[in-house]
Amino acid sequence: MGELAEKMGFEVLELSAERAVATMPVEGNRQPVGILHGGAHVVLAESLGSMAASVHAGPGRIAMGIELNASHSRSIASGVVTGTCTAIHLGRTLTTHEIVLTDEQGRRLSTVRITNILRDAPGAP
Repeated sequence: MGELAEKMGFEVLELSAERAVATMPVEGNRQPVGILHGGAHVVLAESLGSMAASVHAGPGRIAMGIELNASHSRSIASGVVTGTCTAIHLGRTLTTHEIVLTDEQGRRLSTVRITNILRDAPGAP
């Protein structure tokens, strides 16, 4: 999952190329005004999209993010955020996923789209 995701408290609940779900606590990831940092939204979303793309890429290949777009709809000051990643396109060289972040009441906080390019891993045959 990676050092940053671990520091931020991510918990992966589901992971496939088509769908990935993870949670993140708000506590410890707030900006100075007391709400979840917008960058934390994006880190959770990018992590989910990249992990799902890596599953699709398969052994000996890697996924690298080449485009990311985030729209924040609502702030949150406490609790847990859930990110749900859904595949839009799973191709041979590109993947695109949409990640929706919600609060514990199911209200949309952010919508993120990520496109990953799939390449052979360095040193792969």
